[in-house]
Amino acid sequence: MLYSGKLAVLHYATPQFAVVQRGDHVLCAVSGERIPLNELKYWSVEHQEPYRGAAEAHDAQAAGGAANLKRSG
Repeated sequence: MLYSGKLAVLHYATPQFAVVQRGDHVLCAVSGERIPLNELKYWSVEHQEPYRGAAEAHDAQAAGGAANLKRSG
């Protein structure tokens, strides 16, 4: 695959996202975990950030965006 291993840049909209720069994955705004584009199901249109799963999406939304979450460690 031509874009294998490359970080994609997306514009998050409802009900889907648009690819701004091609790649095969994004990074979860909460955990930093790699999310293949074909597995991306959770994101925030308001905060323009992707999430690995429902728990991360909920936590980020409750905090007003992932940047507002307190990180441990």
